[in-house]
Amino acid sequence: MRILIVGAGEVGSSIAASLADTHEVVVVDIDPERVDALTYGEDVLAIEGDGTNLEILEEAGCEKADIVIASTDSDETNLAVTGTVDTVSDAFTIARVQKTAYLDTWRRSEGAFGVDFMVSTNLLAARVIVQVIGIPTARDVSPFAEGTVQMAEFEVPADSPLADRSIAEIDHFDGLTFAAIIRDGDAIVPRGPDEIQWGDQVVVIGRPESVHQFATSLAPGGEADEADDVLIIGGSTTGGLVAGLLEERGYKPRLIEQSPDRARELAEAHPGTTVLEHDANDVEFLEREHVRDADVVVATLDSDARTLLAALLAKQVGADRAVAVVDEAQYVELFEAVGVDVAVNPREVTAEEIARFTLERRAENVAIIESGTAEVLEFEVDQESIFADEKIKHAVQELPSGMVIGAITREGAYVTPRGDTVIEVGDHLVLFVREESMDEVVAEV
Repeated sequence: MRILIVGAGEVGSSIAASLADTHEVVVVDIDPERVDALTYGEDVLAIEGDGTNLEILEEAGCEKADIVIASTDSDETNLAVTGTVDTVSDAFTIARVQKTAYLDTWRRSEGAFGVDFMVSTNLLAARVIVQVIGIPTARDVSPFAEGTVQMAEFEVPADSPLADRSIAEIDHFDGLTFAAIIRDGDAIVPRGPDEIQWGDQVVVIGRPESVHQFATSLAPGGEADEADDVLIIGGSTTGGLVAGLLEERGYKPRLIEQSPDRARELAEAHPGTTVLEHDANDVEFLEREHVRDADVVVATLDSDARTLLAALLAKQVGADRAVAVVDEAQYVELFEAVGVDVAVNPREVTAEEIARFTLERRAENVAIIESGTAEVLEFEVDQESIFADEKIKHAVQELPSGMVIGAITREGAYVTPRGDTVIEVGDHLVLFVREESMDEVVAEV
């Protein structure tokens, strides 16, 4: 597949890197340094030029492209790119935007701006945050099979009752599959004798209630409080979207915003949210407002430094968990190393979503694990599948060991995968697959 990417910033470069091994990728950017970095660092064709210029797009082969992705930091530039491409090419167009107003317009009018698929950076980040809030101790959560199945990733704390125990010892959760243990950047497909160690990241797939039960058992003391009290620090666009999504789920969040005008705007837009006008880095204020009672604090201020300070102050005062929105991707690991429980980089999330959508052309749904180490994919079984009308224990003998059947759904109902389970045509399989096994598994499933 030929893929043209306009914009080689964090998002575009990340997408190019994730797709270069399996697709013919061309990247256009106006910055010569970015073009040089891609030319020498990735297996892509990088072209210097303005992606809104039709001559540059034609030089990049937009007429022959299967997919064109507009991923610059400017909404208007991205929409100009897709609109221009739409006049000369039948390529499937994807545009990244930050303003949700463009997304609303696009949803109301199919094909608006010449866009076939639109991704809102801020909304994606907000959704990731809300999904993580919904499951205690989770680092990442993705729904599959229309919500019947969940994939979740957890980090094992040192004082977890499940640490230093084998999979066989703890595999007593009905409707749950241990898909992977991620250790030192490697995804391990676990077997019964394998032990979970503190600091490991564990990927599980199963019924939402079973995933939730595992989350509770993983927590220190074997108990994890529900996230009833959520505090948002910072009234950024993402902060406001988090508040709105939480309200839709029945939460009544609190939000701290220093600007009087922005605080008033947020209070009017989100009547179910208690908006507090104050400096969130005032420790006395945090104590007075009982931040120690917060189950989750979401920090999303106007700079990474202020966001980190706010998140750490909230935890120092007594908040249970801290989620931070990090603008610079290189700081994500730093935030988590110094005490932030989950750091979310909107550009990283956007790049993953666009790459995921591209991958979904071969699957129903996709979640990318640990920066491309593995993927969780959903497939509908057809007559040509190696699984059709076969017992799992027989079918898997023909497939690589780097694959785990995490869940099955049949006519919307959950089916626990066992060796003797016969998979039927029309079933939906949720599979964990290591990257090196991907092509072989996809070809057979």
